[in-house]
Amino acid sequence: MVKDAEAHAAEDKKRRELVDAKNSGEALAHDAEKALKDYGDKVAQSDRSAIESAVATLRTALQGEDVEGIKARTNDLMQAQMKLGEAMYKAQAASGAPGDGGAGPGGDGQAKDDVIDAEFREVDDDKKKSS
Repeated sequence: MVKDAEAHAAEDKKRRELVDAKNSGEALAHDAEKALKDYGDKVAQSDRSAIESAVATLRTALQGEDVEGIKARTNDLMQAQMKLGEAMYKAQAASGAPGDGGAGPGGDGQAKDDVIDAEFREVDDDKKKSS
């Protein structure tokens, strides 16, 4: 059994790499489609088309077994999706949403400090009885 595992180690490694590439590609394609659905109106039509095209080519590559091709298409989609991320960031910053510069619960850009500093001492049961 150990000999079989050693004999197929390289084969298993290639298969694992393919599965990992497909999983990350699928996840990225799903995220890109969801982001386009939610924030597609915030980005230029040319950028939107580029992202849709990159998703389509990645989905086509995912049907095959070419690990390097899948990785390349995944990278292409990441590059195309950066424009959408920039647009989402700008929209969030313009709306003054939380997380846009460290505005905390105080609303004035500074977090509230609810920490109370106190000292304590441990009392042994023997000392407590003798007192």
